Amino acid sequence: MSDKTKNFRRRTIGNHVLKPETQMMGYGFDPSLSEGSLKPPVFLTSTFVFESAEHGRDFFDVVSGRREARPDEVSGLIYSRFNNPDMEVLEDRLSLWEDAEMAIVYSSGMAAIYSAIMAHLQPGEVLIYSQPIYGGTETLLLNLLPKWGIKTVGFIANDSHKAVDDAFAKAQKLGPIGMVLAETPANPTNGLVDIHYLAEKVKDARNTAGERPPLALDNTFLGPVWQKPLLHGADIVLYSMTKYIGGHSDLVAGAAMGSSRWLKPMKALRGAIGNQIDPHTCWMVLRSLETLKIRMEKATENARIVAEYLDGHEKVEKVHYLGFLKPGSPAHAVYEKQCLAPGSTFAFDVKGGEAEAFRFLNALTVLKLAVSLVAQKP
Repeated sequence: MSDKTKNFRRRTIGNHVLKPETQMMGYGFDPSLSEGSLKPPVFLTSTFVFESAEHGRDFFDVVSGRREARPDEVSGLIYSRFNNPDMEVLEDRLSLWEDAEMAIVYSSGMAAIYSAIMAHLQPGEVLIYSQPIYGGTETLLLNLLPKWGIKTVGFIANDSHKAVDDAFAKAQKLGPIGMVLAETPANPTNGLVDIHYLAEKVKDARNTAGERPPLALDNTFLGPVWQKPLLHGADIVLYSMTKYIGGHSDLVAGAAMGSSRWLKPMKALRGAIGNQIDPHTCWMVLRSLETLKIRMEKATENARIVAEYLDGHEKVEKVHYLGFLKPGSPAHAVYEKQCLAPGSTFAFDVKGGEAEAFRFLNALTVLKLAVSLVAQKP
């Protein structure tokens, strides 16, 4: 399943490039390797049999990073902490959505974010990040990173470029910059960060080794359909696949996509600490990918109707919906540059305060009160 010369990895028909939604049915999977099964089976095995001791040695040399695979060499299956057929098919298909060189899947979105940080930052370095940011990420940045000698500097999403400039200036006084991490749109305000501007700023930053640090983007709110961060200069695109990609409230998973330059260290770390996704969850995500585009399109359409209703309601103070950004505003200019649609996740302020907001929430009859977003909650 790793032989890229096989036609089950075909990206084009003649001169026509196949779209990701078309490829979600079969890309990366050869039925002949699984008794002709139309769908990839769930490979519930911890380990894989080598053809010979020499094969085992060669596989370990490549997977462990002791050497690069030769041009005609296929990295074989060893152990499900390193690779697994379901995991490989899923990573192949995910990479198509971002047109990325490679993808890595994780046991959760936070596992992906943690791995990006730990693979690229060192003690004494500084991480610059956008605010507000997902609560789990904020806990990691503010409560855990200081214990490892990593400092953080934040800037507010939807603020001016000057706020970004100030954050970089402050960070440079604290130490080498090891990473820039942004979540755009922001959770839960839908505040936007100019990806291209961050990418330009990162070009002049330097880490401990004197090299440019990576720009990592949490693309959970709009990706992978309505925003393509790699096209705007991001190096690593991060996902909680629990949300839009999974879409059914029945799995927890994460992913990272980008070039091998930035993802290879993350993959090596995953193999070392074992925060990979399990085969059954891989299969569940593969199922979800087949309907991802149409689910996100319909969700976006429905969200617009709800947002327009709330926007005119006498008990609603404000609706934080990307479709309502004022033309000519800085936020609208960023939206037009990097977003393909407003998506379906937004927040709104109920007039009054906590009591009024809780009264509204407790009166809901169809919707349920639960954490997470996007997925089905009957």
